[in-house]
Amino acid sequence: MERIRKARREDISRIAEILIFAKRTAYRPIFQNDPVSFGQMQVLPLANQYLSGQLSLDETFVWEEEGVVKGLADAGQGELRQLYVDPFFQGQGVGGALLRFAVEQGARRLWVLEKNQAAVRFYQSHGFAFTGGRRLEEGTPEYVAEMALQH
Repeated sequence: MERIRKARREDISRIAEILIFAKRTAYRPIFQNDPVSFGQMQVLPLANQYLSGQLSLDETFVWEEEGVVKGLADAGQGELRQLYVDPFFQGQGVGGALLRFAVEQGARRLWVLEKNQAAVRFYQSHGFAFTGGRRLEEGTPEYVAEMALQH
């Protein structure tokens, strides 16, 4: 049985794994920067940031099915900050369920990398549209664009 629940400390290694591998899968074709994708982006340092309190799980929730965390979302103050599904479980409804849950919790806006067309299409299919807001993604030459839930 699937369920969405608040992330716990014991989820940290799995959360870090999902974040690293999902980001590599989505962003490497866009940034084409292997020193970042395979050098700077590492599971253990990211997990340690959560364990040390540098990163917080306070507004993170996970989709767990049969004891396996398959995806996560971080949302608060009306914004979806992160939504990632393990690449092995993409296309199985996990992301949609997490997004619906985030919306139920009040998320109405998000920022998406413009060149990540799969993510853009996903958010559009769930009722989000571009607002016109955009900015450079910090430390990169790429833009992120703001999307908001349309009623």
